[in-house]
Amino acid sequence: MRMIENLLVANRGEIALRVFRSCRDAGIGTVAVYSDADADSPHVTSADAAVRLPGNTPSETYLRSDLVIAAAVQAGADAVHPGYGFLSENAGFARAVREAGLTWVGPPPEAIETMGSKVESKRLMAEAGVPVLPELDPADVTEADLPVLVKASAGGGGRGMRVVRALAELTEAVASAQAEAASAFGDPTVFCERYLDSGRHIEVQVMADTHGTVWTVGERECSIQRRHQKVVEEAPSPLVDAAMREELFTAARTAAKAIDYVGAGTVEFLATDGGEFFFLEMNTRLQVEHPVTECTTGLDLVTSQLRVAEGERLPQEPPAIRGHAIEVRLYAEDPAAGWQPQSGTLHAFDVPGVVAEFTLPDRHGIRLDSGVVAGSVIGVHYDPMLAKVIAWGPDRPAAARALAGALARARIHGVTTNRELLVNVLRHPGFLAGDTDTAFFDRHGLDVLSAPLAGEDARALSALAAALADAAANRGQARVLGGLPSGWRNLPSAPQRKTYLLGDTEYEVAYRLGRSGLVAEGHENVELLEAAPDRVVLAVSGIRRTFSVGRHPGLVAVDSSLGPVAFTAVPRFADPDAALAAGSLVAPMPGTVLRVAVSEGDAVTAGEPLLWLEAMKMEHRVSAPADGVVAELPVVVGQQVELGTVLAVVSTNTEESA
Repeated sequence: MRMIENLLVANRGEIALRVFRSCRDAGIGTVAVYSDADADSPHVTSADAAVRLPGNTPSETYLRSDLVIAAAVQAGADAVHPGYGFLSENAGFARAVREAGLTWVGPPPEAIETMGSKVESKRLMAEAGVPVLPELDPADVTEADLPVLVKASAGGGGRGMRVVRALAELTEAVASAQAEAASAFGDPTVFCERYLDSGRHIEVQVMADTHGTVWTVGERECSIQRRHQKVVEEAPSPLVDAAMREELFTAARTAAKAIDYVGAGTVEFLATDGGEFFFLEMNTRLQVEHPVTECTTGLDLVTSQLRVAEGERLPQEPPAIRGHAIEVRLYAEDPAAGWQPQSGTLHAFDVPGVVAEFTLPDRHGIRLDSGVVAGSVIGVHYDPMLAKVIAWGPDRPAAARALAGALARARIHGVTTNRELLVNVLRHPGFLAGDTDTAFFDRHGLDVLSAPLAGEDARALSALAAALADAAANRGQARVLGGLPSGWRNLPSAPQRKTYLLGDTEYEVAYRLGRSGLVAEGHENVELLEAAPDRVVLAVSGIRRTFSVGRHPGLVAVDSSLGPVAFTAVPRFADPDAALAAGSLVAPMPGTVLRVAVSEGDAVTAGEPLLWLEAMKMEHRVSAPADGVVAELPVVVGQQVELGTVLAVVSTNTEESA
């Protein structure tokens, strides 16, 4: 046995903090690495020591195995934990760590190599008797094979994946997947396989030691996905019964033993509602969704990884399942706008009811694994996940209700997130019935699932509360009138007016404060009970409602039991220089121009791709909004652009004829 004394985590954000927590509990020292963009990240300040990796992009920093290993040696680390993503499934990195005399907290490089190629791993699994979907060469795909899924052989996390339903789309899909795979994993190899529109994504957690013991530590269902990346995960699966569970566990043990696996890993399967399942891949690392397994087994999987790496023997049997756990991934993104990732400052971040962070809860409740805090800046170089919010309860309905409630009450100010989507999914009758296949979003509609939690009446009340809080803040700064409310008049007069913008909708608030109290247009049933800069209490038809108001640069965030609302305050006088030329297409996020498909003067049709941006490790296509001509194209490949930068101007046929 070789005891670990000081461990470097070759990763960032939430997973680095998660590993640090187990290390602290075990008395192991911790070392962080960080890019320039992450200099103020919580994982940097949480570690005992931190080493800078110069640069911002993953290819300059977290994907540089030489720099990471040099950092470990420099900081006196004797072990390396890869986390997930980046170098976690890089066999060359694992070998280099060992060659540097460091303990590798992960599986053998040979196992990583075998399972790192989805083509090779499928062949091996088929030989071992594990059911697989046949691999298709993209050059051999025919109409009869459609639909197919283009997949990166070395990839994961939804990158390098495209669904193809028509042969005419195949060539572009393959090229796009290859480019994304090369950027994310350094390997452009892709293949195709049959695509099941409504399959179930079921995976089995395995843990194996160096003495031949292989655990199957429960299954997880991760079928609700966007862009082939998981959004909601739970354990156990509502699909799996005792008989199917035994078959899944047998297949997972067979897969692990076939490659002499050691450490934590996940064997992923695509299942049908009838219980048939096929091997997809094996992730030779800790999974993002590992907390649901920890909650339902009482295991600390990171601690188990450390002990296995030190040579300890696992007990003969894993612990039994207890209760139900559901995890959601809180992303800085706008689902209703094509899942566009968001960036900016996270002004407030508070999830109520948290009983544990990065560790096992000692009672049913909410666990939070977050890589951000209030004040964190969400950039464009990395995945847009802010946090994992997990509920553990005695059963599935209890866990779903607790998680939905915590998310709905959370204070999240500064960036658009998928919070509304998550709450609506958790409360949806289909989800509660266990009908959670991979077509969930398509079947129920993103427009419905992304609907605001605050209804129209609630949004109007929130705008009134924002105006009253703003007036209270102005009153607090005033030195006149003995502190009388802004707009207060002894005699009736014109109302105070304030305008807020929510999306494309304007909310104009008109109110007066006088001897008879609050008189607000459109709110005749509302009485003002209390108004402070950060808190307004209203009686609505006799029902007391409290509104928490946060004012930040360019943003007024109002939270209440009626639902969260984020307004933009409309200035009294518009800036004439802010107007854009008609037909302008602006960057929906900061990013890098990856490809350009047109030139100035080209005729384009509605929906035709003009260029692609790369942001947060994903490609984002910018398309023509209507038929017309490219009048301006002020950007070039490789150019960094900020949010709102004009990328192209398309003059429509109507504009030209005028």
